[in-house]
Amino acid sequence: MNGSRTSAPMSPPVADDWEELVTAALLGTERRTPPGCPPGGEAPVALLDAAAVATVRRRAGLRPARAAARPEPAAPDPRPPLPRAAARRLSLLLADRPGAPGGSGRRGTAPDLMELLPQWLAAANTHGFAAPPQALPALLDAARGRTDLRPAALAFAGPRALWLARLNPDWRFALRSTPGGSTSLPGPEEAERIQRLWQEGLFAERVSLLAAIRAREPAAARDLLETTWPTERAEDRLMFLDSLRTGLRSEDEPFLERALADRSRNVRATAAELLSALPDSALAARMAVRAGACVALDHTISADATDGEGGTDSTRDEPVLAVEAPHECDAGMERDGVVAKAPAGRGERSWWLGQLVEAAPLGSWPGRLGGRTPEEIVALPVADDWQGELHAAWCRAAVRQRNADWSRALLGAPSTPEAGGPGAVSLAERAKLLATLDSAERAVWVAGFIATHGLSEAFQLLGVCAVPWAPPLGRAVVDALNIARDAGSYPWSFSGVMGLAERCLDPAEAGRLDGLLATPDEGEDASPGAGGYWAEAFQRLVGTLRLRAAMTEELRS
Repeated sequence: MNGSRTSAPMSPPVADDWEELVTAALLGTERRTPPGCPPGGEAPVALLDAAAVATVRRRAGLRPARAAARPEPAAPDPRPPLPRAAARRLSLLLADRPGAPGGSGRRGTAPDLMELLPQWLAAANTHGFAAPPQALPALLDAARGRTDLRPAALAFAGPRALWLARLNPDWRFALRSTPGGSTSLPGPEEAERIQRLWQEGLFAERVSLLAAIRAREPAAARDLLETTWPTERAEDRLMFLDSLRTGLRSEDEPFLERALADRSRNVRATAAELLSALPDSALAARMAVRAGACVALDHTISADATDGEGGTDSTRDEPVLAVEAPHECDAGMERDGVVAKAPAGRGERSWWLGQLVEAAPLGSWPGRLGGRTPEEIVALPVADDWQGELHAAWCRAAVRQRNADWSRALLGAPSTPEAGGPGAVSLAERAKLLATLDSAERAVWVAGFIATHGLSEAFQLLGVCAVPWAPPLGRAVVDALNIARDAGSYPWSFSGVMGLAERCLDPAEAGRLDGLLATPDEGEDASPGAGGYWAEAFQRLVGTLRLRAAMTEELRS
């Protein structure tokens, strides 16, 4: 191939010709003539020319097309840029994501960088930094693969993310996930724009508009919704109604009462749920009367009250809660959100009872049950095996009404046998009850649970604790891991808790873990090789904690 040779004339290859070019190169031009190339001695040269042209086109990433108008520049991002060290850290975190070029994934003692990205994004957003423009493609790719990253990633990416999303179909989720993604939301003073967007906008834009107004001016959002409520589709009414959870207040009651007569069963159920979360609403009062008719103190059977274990306690001098479940689900109950048809495997009467008790205001029970406190009410024996159903309904009510006093009563002490508490029938319910308590109290309760019962059932409870874990909770987790290590069991049984500890343990706890980095001596009852695995797990934990401390410091510099 020299500068004096001339290749045979050929027509430009098209995009679909690449596989043909590869085949011709593999078989040889004598057996397969390249597309657009004449046969003969010049065929090899023509093949190389065609491959060069096709390669350039493939690398360009776009098919040849007529020149189009250049897009308008992205909106400026007024936020300050990241500190240089923090920008480098972001590049490392994004490079470690699955599928990224050079991504290493998790192995050995190396920290799982991708699992630290949500925490890093939250901290960067707290500081108010703007994302480096060159990092946006990788950031959007990461958010595309993980929906849990999207809110923080899009907040950090800012207006440039929306600009890019309009140019790349792979990132269209940004337009759906960001309020006003396809258009900027009008401000509170732009009444005409608000009305126009509400009347003419896409559904996602209208949902975002309603949510934004509700967050800053709840009454205005409700008034806006009422202007079009009768003409909205049922599925749209349900989504719009759900937005009223934010800033729910007694002023919403008249609108929600009217929604109880909606054509859609789902809309009626949501309206009833919201009204039951307003303890002073008329619906809550109606439910209190219905539930109160089903549950009452009975002093006549106190001597034969069940002891909670299937037997009787003849020395008991306190009354018993007698339960008489509804015999029918009448039209009034259905209008107030009670679902008449029970799920498979549930008795109708117990199903109706649970819904009534769940919707009744918890503040009504002390007056109906002799002025007793929630703890005293929960401690009362319940006749005829109704305790589980009754307490489970009170658990749901405490979560719905965010009632910390009842949550404490139903949780009981964390050191009780099996830590089931008087009313918590599952770990999931305990986790929901804990979420109604303030973060400090939550941490102390879970720490007590771990100190008594270990880590084997603590994963769901740890998931509702504030990050970083408070010192009592962090110490309880580290002590329990140390006990499991000394017992010689494999750390795989605690991998979920260990992963949480890497993300949630206060980095200040790293120093307390230094003594656990060495491989322990294995006892006779220890699982073979468990000591080495534990040492590796603690090394990864300490390395991750120190990395998190460094990340925090980089964002402050």
